[in-house]
Amino acid sequence: MREKLDHFRGIPEYVIISAFQDALSLTTFLSVVTGVLIGIIIGAIPGLNAPMAMAVAIPLTFTMAPLAAIGMLVGVMKGGGFGGAVGAILLNTPGEPHSAATTLDGHPMAKAGKPHRALQTALYSSVAGDTCSDIVLILLAPTLTLFALKAGPVELSAILIISLTLIASLSGRSLAKGIFAAALGAFLATVGIDPETASPRFTFGFIEVFDGLPLAAVAIGILAVPEIFERLREGRTHRESTEEVSMSDGDDRMPFREWLGLRTAVLRGAGIGTTIGAMPGLGTTLAAFLSYTATKRFSKNPEKLGTGAPEGIAATESANSAVSGANLIPLLTLGIPGNLTAALLVGAFLIHGVTPGPLIFERDAQLVYGLFAAMMMANVLVLVLGSLGLRMFAMIVKVPPYLIYPIVLLLCVVGIYVSQGGFFAVWLMLGFATLGWFMLKLEISVVCFIIGLVLGPMIELSIRQSVILLSRNPMAIFEHPFALVLVVATPIVAWILVRDRQRLSDG
Repeated sequence: MREKLDHFRGIPEYVIISAFQDALSLTTFLSVVTGVLIGIIIGAIPGLNAPMAMAVAIPLTFTMAPLAAIGMLVGVMKGGGFGGAVGAILLNTPGEPHSAATTLDGHPMAKAGKPHRALQTALYSSVAGDTCSDIVLILLAPTLTLFALKAGPVELSAILIISLTLIASLSGRSLAKGIFAAALGAFLATVGIDPETASPRFTFGFIEVFDGLPLAAVAIGILAVPEIFERLREGRTHRESTEEVSMSDGDDRMPFREWLGLRTAVLRGAGIGTTIGAMPGLGTTLAAFLSYTATKRFSKNPEKLGTGAPEGIAATESANSAVSGANLIPLLTLGIPGNLTAALLVGAFLIHGVTPGPLIFERDAQLVYGLFAAMMMANVLVLVLGSLGLRMFAMIVKVPPYLIYPIVLLLCVVGIYVSQGGFFAVWLMLGFATLGWFMLKLEISVVCFIIGLVLGPMIELSIRQSVILLSRNPMAIFEHPFALVLVVATPIVAWILVRDRQRLSDG
């Protein structure tokens, strides 16, 4: 172990230099640009969001180099973070729950004749919050990995169990439904070849699932397709009931110097978002509303918030964007995705033969530092492309949904067919679309299901190794005090979270 730690501390400088060269190559650059554009455009369309865009984009990355593929998905994630603000500000229609906080001041400012100012405030704040969290990720992840390397299978099992419980507790309205969704995802992760006996499990003779259920088909089926059909079923009622804002020709822009006057709200939001993002399961919605509440509490004129105050937009957008970079801290150090977008990134890593976790800095250091460079590049591209395309993105949100959704559905089917090489994956996608529709109607968390599916193999392997290490003696866990503390804390923390949520709902 000491040799591993010494090797990890001494990552050669040429590896980091080569990683940045890889990130600046034409292929990776164009992949990140494409990802950012997809993220902004999809995020701006009401009813669509960044996780759906990432699910649709995964099949496009199968033939790419690992860094280009992951860089493209990171671009989608970051572009979608800002894209959600476009619909929230111009149409008062948040594509994701966290964008609801942006509508509180963004739409009133747009209705007051300042749509450009509102969008630019959201853009600058989103990029600033994202950049701050990326810097924290780059500085902290290698250090935290040193501690993660000291954890054995028993400790890892306890960490995975409490993380999955936290996510189940905080996703959706019901702890029972969250645990059920996570357990269902973990169970379906057992489909394929048994890692210990090398015998097929639950394959029913289909060789296409010997390597497990294809994540792209499952993710698109359970995330995108049910939402598309639901929106198509609603027809034009959503659009007709939405109050649109036209982009004025007047000079209502936000000067960068004036935006700097909002730095307190931006930095506070970035700090809140980074802290929450580093904790699995808390998510962007909590970060956005906490930041908005804190800004209103410390504001000299709190009565202005909710009437079109720029600090309200800055606080929410910096916070929810800061979560994305910080979510990669538990992903890279422990292999645990903190939210849905991080879970899809784990799937992309695995597709390209890379296993997230503490050893990733030793085995794939060049890829990791290339990813860091791609993330910073994506932030710059969001700023540049977002600034150049404000008017175009405003036109996108006015496209009738009955024209957009069939095209997206066609892309889903074609992407799965091409990437998986046959109709089996398409039928599998449609099957999970049916499951996703029932989960949507029953308010069962899709987030918990996807994360359970991604973490399932890791949980199974660590538990099996723990059983062997403990010699099938449950009392042997007392020899692992850290794991014991986490096991005892898991039900207590879940009970506290559920109790507090019930108090808030009753109040």
